[in-house]
Amino acid sequence: MDIKLSNDEKIKILNSDDIYGIMQRILLREEKIDQGREHFWVIGLETNNRLLFIELISLGTINKTLVEPMEVFSFALQKRAVKIILCHNHPTGELRPSDNDKDITDRLIQVGLIVNTPVTDHLIISEKSYLSFADTGLLAELSRSTKYVPPYVLAERMKKEATEIAERKKAIEIAKAMKRKSIDDQTIAETTGLTIEEVEKLRVRR
Repeated sequence: MDIKLSNDEKIKILNSDDIYGIMQRILLREEKIDQGREHFWVIGLETNNRLLFIELISLGTINKTLVEPMEVFSFALQKRAVKIILCHNHPTGELRPSDNDKDITDRLIQVGLIVNTPVTDHLIISEKSYLSFADTGLLAELSRSTKYVPPYVLAERMKKEATEIAERKKAIEIAKAMKRKSIDDQTIAETTGLTIEEVEKLRVRR
């Protein structure tokens, strides 16, 4: 269900407080009908972080809601959102994310990477407060998870990392050879792509 937004609500999102200010008002409106149930919304943003849409994806029970990636991203892709924020409420008022909350977020983060529509935050809200996955570092932690990463993506990541390691090792060996010839650190850095600090730390026998 597409949430109707006033012109005042179609703001540029600068931080999690901005999102909570809007979602708190929506939660208070919707709880008049569905008090005691979890609501799960997806929030679409434009390139400049202006709010594009808010879509109610599902209504669950008092402590759980079912969310499918297809439902989350189909609307975002139709509306051409460049990034999304997830949001759901805890009717009990407890803001600590459950294992299910983390699992859903983990899955949606990985799908977002594949469809090029990244998840930039997930807010758990109540009538009085909220918790931001991004602000607490939990979003970054889940982004490093490989639980829902397809095998071919993992293989590509490993290949890329191996290439980067090999290239860095080669750059260091070139830098060492140049230092042995007493070439200045600035020239070495520009030639190898290493930073001045990295070049200065290299120790070689002349």
